[in-house]
Amino acid sequence: MSIKPKISLVGAGPGDPDLITVKGLKALESADVVLYDALANEALLEHAPSHALKIFVGKRSGKPSIRQDSIESMMVNLAFEKGHVVRLKGGDPYVFGRGHEELEYISAFGIEVAVVPGISSAIAVPASQNIPVTRRDISESFWVVTATTKHGSLSEDIKLAAASSATVVILMGLKKIRDIVIAFQEVGKGNQPVMVVQNGTLPNERCVISSINEIENVIVQQGYRHTRYHCSGECC
Repeated sequence: MSIKPKISLVGAGPGDPDLITVKGLKALESADVVLYDALANEALLEHAPSHALKIFVGKRSGKPSIRQDSIESMMVNLAFEKGHVVRLKGGDPYVFGRGHEELEYISAFGIEVAVVPGISSAIAVPASQNIPVTRRDISESFWVVTATTKHGSLSEDIKLAAASSATVVILMGLKKIRDIVIAFQEVGKGNQPVMVVQNGTLPNERCVISSINEIENVIVQQGYRHTRYHCSGECC
């Protein structure tokens, strides 16, 4: 029987395995290969068939990782070789997940591609701490910003977000906490509340609330380091 290549880009949600979508589970259940990221809960692999290959392709700050172009080549090659490849990505594939880059690469080979949206940590993690990203008379909008650009510098959008009246969600920002603090202090928001959440929606979730002025000292005292990082509050 000939193999029909197919690739599904599946959002795994913010961490809690129960927060994947039904459509995401159905994709896993029909997978021949699962390529999963560091932020995708490994418990989800139990939903893949026993014959399916499960390959870790995650990236962690400061640790050896597979290059993005190698991951893309792997997806295509395995699709032609095995059939249905599920690319399981933390959160939503199109929210700082390189999902659209992968879609463009795959499409050039004429392979069928399905995109399964996921629940983004940018919304789910604040909600798990009872922080709404919008609320009437308090916050009419919200920003979702990555702290670190592909060149390693602080995103200039953080300065724009800090100057706004919106809720601000900063992802991948722990290494840039000093720069983030300065951005908010420069617009007179040093006393604004901020929440840092680590391992959001997971059993080992940790969070700390402080002010912009004090948050650096607090996270050092609490032993926070470069893992999952979500900043919530006026730096929400």
